[in-house]
Amino acid sequence: MKESELSMKVVNPHAAGIDIGSKTHWVAVDQIPVNVREFGVYTRDHQRLIDHLKFHQISTVAMESTGSYWQTLFHALQKAGFEVVLVQGSQTKNVKGKKTDILDCMWIQKLHTLGLLSSSFLLSDYLQTLRTHYAHREHLQEQTAMYINKMQKALRLMNIRLDVAIRDITGKSGRAIVEAILAGHRDPDYLASLAHFRVKKSQQEIAAALHGNWREDLLFELRSCLKFYDAYKKEILVCDQQIQSLLLDFVPGADLSALENKSPDKLNHKQVNRNSPSFNVRQLAFAHLKTDLFQIPGVSHSTVLCLLCNMGNDIKRFSSAKRFASWLRLVPNNKLSGGRLISSRTPKGKNAIALALRQAANSIGNQKEHPLTPFFKRIAYRKGRHAAVTATARKLAVIIWNMITKTQSFFKPSTELLIEKRKHAQVKNIKLRLFRLNLSDIEMAELFQKTSYPST
Repeated sequence: MKESELSMKVVNPHAAGIDIGSKTHWVAVDQIPVNVREFGVYTRDHQRLIDHLKFHQISTVAMESTGSYWQTLFHALQKAGFEVVLVQGSQTKNVKGKKTDILDCMWIQKLHTLGLLSSSFLLSDYLQTLRTHYAHREHLQEQTAMYINKMQKALRLMNIRLDVAIRDITGKSGRAIVEAILAGHRDPDYLASLAHFRVKKSQQEIAAALHGNWREDLLFELRSCLKFYDAYKKEILVCDQQIQSLLLDFVPGADLSALENKSPDKLNHKQVNRNSPSFNVRQLAFAHLKTDLFQIPGVSHSTVLCLLCNMGNDIKRFSSAKRFASWLRLVPNNKLSGGRLISSRTPKGKNAIALALRQAANSIGNQKEHPLTPFFKRIAYRKGRHAAVTATARKLAVIIWNMITKTQSFFKPSTELLIEKRKHAQVKNIKLRLFRLNLSDIEMAELFQKTSYPST
């Protein structure tokens, strides 16, 4: 075979490669090291980089998704009219020889010229704005959880075991008792009388947990943590208002008027906890997605809000449910060599939607009458709970993709149908095992011959 026949076809002749850094960006417009240029990260440096690309008649650019350093340059290049391809580091890491910034950008440029790079999935500008607000809200939630733990620790070191007597120290009863303690009340009976009548523990048990040493340093810490907790909760409400405003801006007027005619009390039948948003997520999600995801048992307000802010209708850009589940990294990454399966581990990654689906799947594993509970238990029995959580989260992803893309309701199979389906699967498995044993007719007859057992 001739050498010319072995050469690869140039797909992008006017391509450039950029190696993204925290302080500098390296740009390669060809495979000549002398032509590699270094640019800074300021706005004026971005303009100089754009002018450099236009001078060399570059039309398409490839860059790595390095942390968050790529975002400002990416949007600047897109605004300047370039076709920008954002790729993962796994596609460009196999550079030959000693790894340097110059070789990295030249390798990226070479791969992009030959058309060997595939662009990453990027959300629309509207969803990127929503995702920023959602990520900030999650950060605020984490901070409130941290200060709740600090308040519990301060009470525990004073031997005030309010966390044992009451499940949530920031609830109505716990908050009343903590504020009374900070106001100077020390009588356990009086403090216990502040608990709501729905608290399971009796007032005597609660009073027994409120005998302590009342250290001044720990009381100071408790007061300070409560102030920070209230401040973060107030910011969460502000963040919820921003998210609600953004969601309402993109709801068609006809859908919004139809939703206003419905009673929120009839729609919100799911349990609301302290981490739930302060607005009606179900109505807005239905207006955007045209389907009611709350019909899925085990899916909470936080799960739907995560999906709405981090994916929304962009889920329709995935051609199949398998591609969507693969993007979430909820499917095995099968590695085959020589016809043998070397590894099938699920790829690692930090995806907010995948994390929310895993949390929903974990709660499904604790339920008794959920349609996916038998599936969860079968996987947990064979491969452990961690694998069962991943497999069930993938099931939820497939269900959600079908509901949104096909605008259909959730189909909840009956118990009889699930039992019959499981029966057919077991019969099929038995037939396959018998086929693999290659039994003779005599052995098959002996196997299915009725055996009479002696009566006891």
